[in-house]
Amino acid sequence: MVKIAFYTITGQTQRFINKTGLDAHRIEDAHPQYQMNDKYILILPSYQDFMMDSVVDFLTYKDNKENLLGLIGCGNRNFNDLFAQTAKKISVTLHVPILYLLELSGNSADVKNVRQIVKEACKKGTRRTKRFASSKSIS
Repeated sequence: MVKIAFYTITGQTQRFINKTGLDAHRIEDAHPQYQMNDKYILILPSYQDFMMDSVVDFLTYKDNKENLLGLIGCGNRNFNDLFAQTAKKISVTLHVPILYLLELSGNSADVKNVRQIVKEACKKGTRRTKRFASSKSIS
């Protein structure tokens, strides 16, 4: 089974997780060191680097970095190049694919697409997927 982990400050990512109905681990600022123990997908909002310390602590804890299958990035397209910047940076740094990008807390198509991505990841097991999708094209 593929697990889900996510981070949020404003609650937008939490709202998206709630819409999907997927069981997910929330990375907490007070206690970011949590071992996933299995392959997982990380869902991230777009924040400035200095706001992502908890995510870095989470990723570097035990084997979390090695178990990361892919990323789902969230953000606001009004910020142009900064849209989903956190997922893009982690993707490049860790050589992990971006599986999907969505705006703010997502829409019904995003919920459907992310559920499908998780379902496919569960079928494929431990292989990293080189899939990229988005509810809208990226300029």
